[in-house]
Amino acid sequence: MNSGGRLLLAAVPIFLSMVTGLVASLIVSATLGRHATLTLAAWAVMGAVLSPVMAAVSGALRGLMPFVAPHRDDPVRAVPIVRDARWLTFAVGTFGAVAVLVVPWLAAPPELAAELGLMPWLIAAGVLCSSAGGGANAVLISLDRSRQVLWSSLAAMGTEAGLAVLLVPLWALDGMGVAWLASSVVGVAVANLCLRRALGRPIGQARPRVREIVRLAKVSLPMAGTILIKFGGLGIVTLAVTLTTTQDIAAHAILGTLTGFTFLASLALAQAALPEMARATTPGEARRINRVAALLAVAASTVGGLLLLGFGGEAVGLFTVDPGVRDRVLMLVPLMLVSSMVDAAQAVQGFGLSALKRAGASLTYFAIGYGALVVAAVPVAKVWGLPGLWVSMIVMNVLLLGLQGHGFWKHSGRIGERVGNVPAGA
Repeated sequence: MNSGGRLLLAAVPIFLSMVTGLVASLIVSATLGRHATLTLAAWAVMGAVLSPVMAAVSGALRGLMPFVAPHRDDPVRAVPIVRDARWLTFAVGTFGAVAVLVVPWLAAPPELAAELGLMPWLIAAGVLCSSAGGGANAVLISLDRSRQVLWSSLAAMGTEAGLAVLLVPLWALDGMGVAWLASSVVGVAVANLCLRRALGRPIGQARPRVREIVRLAKVSLPMAGTILIKFGGLGIVTLAVTLTTTQDIAAHAILGTLTGFTFLASLALAQAALPEMARATTPGEARRINRVAALLAVAASTVGGLLLLGFGGEAVGLFTVDPGVRDRVLMLVPLMLVSSMVDAAQAVQGFGLSALKRAGASLTYFAIGYGALVVAAVPVAKVWGLPGLWVSMIVMNVLLLGLQGHGFWKHSGRIGERVGNVPAGA
């Protein structure tokens, strides 16, 4: 089978697992909204912190993929790497749990903090569970067993959605906290069961190997950092949008949601390509895989955008009944499509740098790209409004594509010079 076919087969289960997360989120939001507006608002405040926290944990977990991927034919050799990674991700998760626990002190007005109840403690426990016992899905993808990833996602989605429907009417956000913690436990348990079957033995745990953990950290922490930079940069753009009109604010929120849907397939393809690039033994092989993955990611993003162009009225109608907002969104869909296409291509380059264990370079490029966007956001919003902000995001993604593409080309040329693919002693 050619590279494109292999990538598609690996990416489909990853994509479907992401979709299950979106489905669970929609069910939870609907359940909380029907319970009480204050409950939904408090959950939104929690989500503003929880989303980047979990994204950072996920990024840190993906950092072990280039270390595991070379052991596809002898997966037992990856066990020590996974043990080391869990020490690292638990440290990342601990910081995330602390961030979740301070949400009640950040919530305003005071009634939102009161509404949170015990939920921050339950969510923090779920974050620790995901970070300490996580990594199984990243390992499965690295070992070309991405189909197993879907089982843990389905189990977690069913647990979260089912318990939310049952417990929110009884315990409000405390019930949501229980549902979220239970889904974390179930998801981690199922993922590790699938991994145990794939390896033929349990992972277990061992004393931390500091040198190997530091090597993992040089990839994992920058991957988490790029995600945090992206969240922060897009958050500043959202704040800049508040300088425009109410309809523009609503339109931007809808466009952001639609962009998330179109980007899922691209992200799945980038993740599926990472192990293939990590196993490449020549610059030409790595560049060929990167090129195929980028073309597929852009194609997936294009298909999603074209569907929005064709059925945009019906899709936007799910989010608003305001004709002014609807027209604004439809006018800006072409800009969103271009931004998504370029973002898809740059994402593959970023994952390629991580596959080469050069995630630090990607972090630098993100700081440059999103730093420029943050500086420009407010002046652009004041002069050119929402269309100007979306053009700015296109320019930023083009800059990132150029920087990361150049970085991947440069570092992939050194593949033949690498000595060893795994931490010493693994």
